[in-house]
Amino acid sequence: MEWLNYHHLLYFWTVAKEGSVARACEKLRLAQPTISGQLRLLEDTLGEKLFVKQGRGLAMTEVGQVVYRYAEEIFGLGRELQDVLKGRPQGRPLRLFAGVSDLIPKLIAYRVLRPALEMPEPVQIICDEGPPEHLLAELAEHRMDVVLSDAPIPPTVSVKAYNHLLGTSTASIFAAPQLAARYRKNFPACLDGAPFLLPMHESSLRRPLEQWFESENIRPAVIGEFKDRALMTTFGQAGAGIFAGPTAIEKEIHEQYRVVSIGRVDSIIERFYAISAERKLKHPAVVTISDAAREKLFANHSGHP
Repeated sequence: MEWLNYHHLLYFWTVAKEGSVARACEKLRLAQPTISGQLRLLEDTLGEKLFVKQGRGLAMTEVGQVVYRYAEEIFGLGRELQDVLKGRPQGRPLRLFAGVSDLIPKLIAYRVLRPALEMPEPVQIICDEGPPEHLLAELAEHRMDVVLSDAPIPPTVSVKAYNHLLGTSTASIFAAPQLAARYRKNFPACLDGAPFLLPMHESSLRRPLEQWFESENIRPAVIGEFKDRALMTTFGQAGAGIFAGPTAIEKEIHEQYRVVSIGRVDSIIERFYAISAERKLKHPAVVTISDAAREKLFANHSGHP
């Protein structure tokens, strides 16, 4: 059996954390040739390059990213062992690295991720938000366990990953109470000429919403367009205009933003996905949030998927 040299792994882990061999030397109080030599030995043992030069510094390779995450686990266990032996036992939570597309409603992301915090074992969520392309790149480099998105992986993105449909939701139309009182009667014809807040064109909601306007012969007065749907909802809360949101979180939108529903649109269907690097979900927290989304969050709001 070939044993891993954990001193070599420690040097690699320190260089990765510090960002350079020079800073790792200061941290470990070792000479640069010593650390550089140990890194080469580790790469020889693993048969893979762990770093590549990037400008004046170093960047981890894809294999380096994988090794780094294992090193984090290994040396985290080492710190935990020291705490236990010193009489300070600490439960070590399961970590969930989740990416949330900046196009997905914040309340949906919260409702999807919340069941992870209700698991019997403690879970720590490390959550990042950004454009889907950026998050999928992070997933490909093993920096994410799952990416939540309102769309499947685009064909233009060359990332080996898999779409797992969490569920679908029809749409509800919301407005601040005073505005709703003016536009609630004779829905949806009442929306013709009404002040409306729309998501940007890249949102999965925009095109179905426009198609519904066309089918109902509605021409709203567009007051604003928003990439961040939480910001759009905040404008709606202030009475700036009417807006659409997922029926699956209708109750939460009512409670958090103090708005009311004017009506529901069953022909508008939004889909929400968990994207992973695995064809079959394995991470316990990802399995938990996926099952909860399908069985509870989207169970009664699916319309006609």
